[in-house]
Amino acid sequence: MNFYKKSYLIIVVFITTLFLMENSVAKYEKIFFDFDVTGLDGENIDLSNYKNNAVLLVNVASNCGFTKQYGDLQRIWDLYKDQGLIVLGVPSNQFGNQEPGSNEDIKKFCKVNFNVNFPMTDKLNVKGENAHEIYKWAVKNFGKSAEPKWNFHKILINKDGKIVDTYSSFTKPTSKKIVSEIEKILNIK
Repeated sequence: MNFYKKSYLIIVVFITTLFLMENSVAKYEKIFFDFDVTGLDGENIDLSNYKNNAVLLVNVASNCGFTKQYGDLQRIWDLYKDQGLIVLGVPSNQFGNQEPGSNEDIKKFCKVNFNVNFPMTDKLNVKGENAHEIYKWAVKNFGKSAEPKWNFHKILINKDGKIVDTYSSFTKPTSKKIVSEIEKILNIK
């Protein structure tokens, strides 16, 4: 083999290796289960208690065009909680001031209108400099698609505490796309 062909082959192998390494090596210094959040009732939620579960993390709001997705989130929770799914609602007022109420207002709204009983956090920032650490962690480890663009943005986390995928507000929690990924994580055939 002449010098140019060898050099070309070495460069191709090197570049291919770089691409494969970059796509396969996550930078997870922490996993989702390493964090804590404050719950809607003011209690500490130690996310390590959710280890070995799939988690659907969703920033929510009471006065949004997507608010009816609370019903879909409750259906997903009811259907899969016994198999290991945690739905975690995160109220946020960062998009159009659509979650202006207090924690008590949010809790009452969710109970009365959608009979929500899945875990929910205190009202948090989910984007920008003041975002809660779990959202900063999500962007750091999964990229910009993990940063919510609007209310009812969804992040699916596997049993190892790593992000599997993110879904826009337009993707319903009961969509085939999300349900099939949840079932895959939970080993439901």
